[in-house]
Amino acid sequence: MSPRAGTVGSRRRPSKGDLTSQAILDTAERLLQTRSLDDIAVDELASGAGISRSTFYFHFASREAVLHALSGGILDALYESASSWLRRGSEPPEDAIRRALGASLALWRKHGPVLRAAVRARDTDPLMREFWAGVARRFIDATASQIEIEREAGVAPPGPDAKSLATVLVSMNEQAFLSRSRSRRSSARDRALVDTLTCVWLRSVYAIGS
Repeated sequence: MSPRAGTVGSRRRPSKGDLTSQAILDTAERLLQTRSLDDIAVDELASGAGISRSTFYFHFASREAVLHALSGGILDALYESASSWLRRGSEPPEDAIRRALGASLALWRKHGPVLRAAVRARDTDPLMREFWAGVARRFIDATASQIEIEREAGVAPPGPDAKSLATVLVSMNEQAFLSRSRSRRSSARDRALVDTLTCVWLRSVYAIGS
C-alpha cells in the first residue's frame, strides 16, 4: 500500500516524512507518463521530490519499491471500485456490475502508465510477481465469495466452480482494461467496453441474457 497520509479515517496530519514519500510517488507517476521505469534514475526521482539521493533511500530501497508503493495504492482503489458489486446490497446486479466496471476502467485510464509498468515488472521482478499474485488472490477470492453468496440467495443459478469462474472473469477484466489503457481516450469506446464486460458477467454469473 502506498504511504498516502492524512486520510479521513486517521485524522492525522501528514508528517514531513509522509509528504516526502508522497512527493517521490508523485514524481514517479509523472515520469512514468512518458518513460519506462528502467529509464528513470533515482537521482531524477530525488530531484523531482526536492530531496537528496540519500534521503530518497531513507524512504524507498529502490525505484522498484516506489513502483510497488504506487501500484499498491492504485490497486486498493480498484478493489474499492469492485465493492460496488461485492457489497451490492439491494442494488440490481446489472447496475452494480456496470458501476464497478466503469469505476475500474476510469482508474486504469487515470493511472495506466503506473499499472502497465507494474504488469511489465512482474515478468522480471520476483517481488512484484509475488505482489501481483497476492492481488489476484484478493480479487479472485472476493469474487468467488460473492458468486457463492448470490447462488445461495437464489439470485444466481448453479454453475461452474465459483473460484474457477472468478479467475476467468478477473483475468478478463485485467486484460481488457490493460489493453484499453494503451489506446486513445474515447468515451464511446469505453462505454462499449463496459457494456460488453457487463454482458459477459451477467451471463456468466446470473445467466441473464443467455
